[in-house]
Amino acid sequence: MSRVESLATIPIFRSLPDQAVAELDRACIWRSVDPGAWVLDYKAAGQELYFVPRGHLRVVVPAAGRDIILRDLRDGDFFGELAAIDGREGSAGIMAVTSSIVARLAAPRFTDLLHQHAEVCDYLLRHLAGQVRLLANKINEQSTMNVRERLLAELLRLSTGGVSSMPVVSPPPTHAELGARIGSNREAVTRELNIMTRQGLIERRRGAIVLVKSDYIRALLDACAEL
Repeated sequence: MSRVESLATIPIFRSLPDQAVAELDRACIWRSVDPGAWVLDYKAAGQELYFVPRGHLRVVVPAAGRDIILRDLRDGDFFGELAAIDGREGSAGIMAVTSSIVARLAAPRFTDLLHQHAEVCDYLLRHLAGQVRLLANKINEQSTMNVRERLLAELLRLSTGGVSSMPVVSPPPTHAELGARIGSNREAVTRELNIMTRQGLIERRRGAIVLVKSDYIRALLDACAEL
């Protein structure tokens, strides 16, 4: 088994000895997933965890007749931890964005690991706390921000450092994807991007969106959060 096909690449298991990781590797069911394929359907039954040694998956939930993107999963991420903990059916679907490798582990094996290795349990607690904060921020944005403000917040989350330290989103998501991320639609995103471009807040370059006035954008979003 090559390294990319081992749970040794998953950060939650980095504290484990090699032998323990090798045993987990053997306990997993490994699967290659093509782009566009569903790894997990909505409301899927089962108490299993899924780990992503390599690839790009997307967590989506249905709402008002359309899919809302909750988050992306990339190399080293995992999902299914809530169903493994409480035994209830899932509420989100998982779709592959690119060709991916996924490892499926039975929940009892994972919970045994949590009881035996405090470092793994601590990592899971930090992970869950981060997810609660992320979802709380998204709920706050939906209730207090308009489409433009939610779009700016999402672009900041997706950005990395770029030229002259200006945040850059590259490659930029499609307008439909941005709409699904912020609870809107393609037409509204296109309209707001055009307005923000004319106002000089962003620049749309080949293969990138540059947040030119990032300090102003952050101040605007901070003011929204204080309302």
